[in-house]
Amino acid sequence: MAEFIVMPKLGFDMREAVLVSWLKGIGEQVTKGEVVAEIESDKATLELEALVSGTMLKQLEKEGSVVPVGAKMAIVGEAGEDISGLTSGGETQAAATEEAPKVDAAAEPAPAPAAAPVMETAVSAEFPGGIKATPVARRLAEEKSVDLRRVKGSGPDGRVRRSDVEAYLAAPPVAQPGAAPPTPVTAVPTGPETTEIPTSRLRQAIARRMTESKTSVPHFYVTSDIDMEPALALRKQINALLPEEQKVTVNDMVVKAAALALQEFPNLNAAFGGDKIVRHNRIHVGTAVAVEGGLLTIVQKNTNLTPLAQIAADNRAMIGRARVGKVKPEDVEGSTFTVSNLGAFDVDSFVAIINPPDAAILAVGSARQVPVVVNGQLAVGTRMKATISADHRVTDGAEAAQFMQALKAILESPLRLLL
Repeated sequence: MAEFIVMPKLGFDMREAVLVSWLKGIGEQVTKGEVVAEIESDKATLELEALVSGTMLKQLEKEGSVVPVGAKMAIVGEAGEDISGLTSGGETQAAATEEAPKVDAAAEPAPAPAAAPVMETAVSAEFPGGIKATPVARRLAEEKSVDLRRVKGSGPDGRVRRSDVEAYLAAPPVAQPGAAPPTPVTAVPTGPETTEIPTSRLRQAIARRMTESKTSVPHFYVTSDIDMEPALALRKQINALLPEEQKVTVNDMVVKAAALALQEFPNLNAAFGGDKIVRHNRIHVGTAVAVEGGLLTIVQKNTNLTPLAQIAADNRAMIGRARVGKVKPEDVEGSTFTVSNLGAFDVDSFVAIINPPDAAILAVGSARQVPVVVNGQLAVGTRMKATISADHRVTDGAEAAQFMQALKAILESPLRLLL
């Protein structure tokens, strides 16, 4: 019996992806688990595996198409099988999704979004930035630089549709009583003295998510100074027993320490859900990785329960795949807390922007030798600064400071990383 290959959802914020290429042609045999296509999400180029076996009977989407999550992309079944009943209608899922909002625009009264206050839209933690909007509406808003929080949605449960964004753009701006004047957009000079570089989907995603985070999440920051001599000494002993490809990095130790500290402070392993705080029952610590054109967050699952050596092996493999553009879907989805480590770049300290919907992110600098006072005597010590950025809607300064105390205690007594 013929079955569909559909666009999977790879991450909480994924609503669509680009079909980069088909790796199986019409009439070719497909085996369950075999890679049949390459797709590009906001995060990376990913390999799409078949969930069924059979013959590729029809491809419903063309290479280069933007395909919504859940859309039918191809049909796999027995050679010669009649699939006319599955292909009637003549439209691909992507086309149907694009056209649906246009019907709504003609059938429904246009809202008056220009006069709407911030957060006029419906809120849900399941959507990027917590804003309910269709993929088409979100893409149009990005193209026209529209703040979706100011657009009143007319769809189910207040979801913003394309028609709502178009109505917002068509309506004259109305100033809100007591509101600050809009921030002018700085003109960017172009011409022979400049070079224009098109932004990649990854860079666009970073721009969108970081803007959402800094404009909608009330950040605050707590910094600790950590004595890293015990951790570095333990790392040296561990690595003396391991082959080169299995050696533990400082970041692996920080990731493990953060996971252990999160067990004591579940509010930091959480997300803000509007009228509730959603605590995650598992601890999946992500690591920000620099790749060509931006950043990816690779995710180590069940980090608090995973041995340090396995964390090191997992992270090494995922970072390697990320840097050659061959990440697996499970590599980049599901983080509940993130570590951003710039220690390798001789950075003393920095603050990081929270990666929504996480409630916090840890920024780690270099472990370096500095003058310290020990028992009233000046000495040379090895110190590392770490800063947590936390969502003030979820947690407060005292709790974040206690988390940093717990993290510091673990790294300064590092045998706990091996228990």
